[in-house]
Amino acid sequence: MVPLSFGLQDPRRVGIGSALASTCLGLCYLAAAGAPARYLVVNAAAFLLGLFALRAVGGAVSHNRRFASATMLLCGHSLLATSLFGAAVEGATRWIWVGPLSVQVSLVLVPFMILAFVRRPDALGAGAIAFAALALALQPDRAMAGVLAVGLVVLAVMRPGLWSVAALCAAVCAFAASIVRADALPAVPYVDQILFSAFDVHVMAGAAVVLGSFLLLVPAIVGGYRDPEQRVVYLSFGAIWIGCVLAAALGNYPTPVVGYGGSAILGYLLGLAALPSAGSVPVQARRPSPPNDAGETLLPRSALAA
Repeated sequence: MVPLSFGLQDPRRVGIGSALASTCLGLCYLAAAGAPARYLVVNAAAFLLGLFALRAVGGAVSHNRRFASATMLLCGHSLLATSLFGAAVEGATRWIWVGPLSVQVSLVLVPFMILAFVRRPDALGAGAIAFAALALALQPDRAMAGVLAVGLVVLAVMRPGLWSVAALCAAVCAFAASIVRADALPAVPYVDQILFSAFDVHVMAGAAVVLGSFLLLVPAIVGGYRDPEQRVVYLSFGAIWIGCVLAAALGNYPTPVVGYGGSAILGYLLGLAALPSAGSVPVQARRPSPPNDAGETLLPRSALAA
């Protein structure tokens, strides 16, 4: 088998490339749709900030179990604090203000939490997921509660265990609670429903949004093929972003990465930190060489030439 280039051997590099391409396609849509220039600046700045966050925590999350668990607990408490003290709009409390910008904390933290837990499902991680589920039920955030449940379904099906099932139960309860509560937020221009409205701007603008949304799944496809041992992580990654895109298509929820808003861009790049690092991904499947007629293993050509 011909080995792929080094970039495709590292799922994080693939993810960075996908994020860059999707962000650029989103900027093209925003420019074509006549969005304010500061919207483009915010998305571009969020991409750079996300790269910094990925570099800051990526190594520690992959190789330090205690750091990963502590980070998950911090994320869970941050989500709960947002639901209690964050900015409220039409009865929903999902945001915090960072200067003049609003940040949807769940979009930033939930993808990372799911993937970190899928890699190492334990009691501390399940507790962090429970905090996150409670926060999403209180906010309420139907889209991200659904994403939390979908991401954990993959783990519970492929690697069932006490903590994975417990975390899934918490997520399902949060999603059920969010469905019961009213969610009457209106659509925000350049943020919600743009998978459809972009085609009203121009067919190429719509194509950019659709293509940018599909590119979010590339790390899941490549990683699942290259690293079968960690396939559950990549399938969860794909489920997370399929869930986000479907939520954006079905309701008034942010269209991730390609729409205006830095939260999903930050969340996508931060989520890459929980993917297996390059060193843990096999370069290629190593299969024994076919035996010759004498039952001996054939030598590589380099050895014959020597």
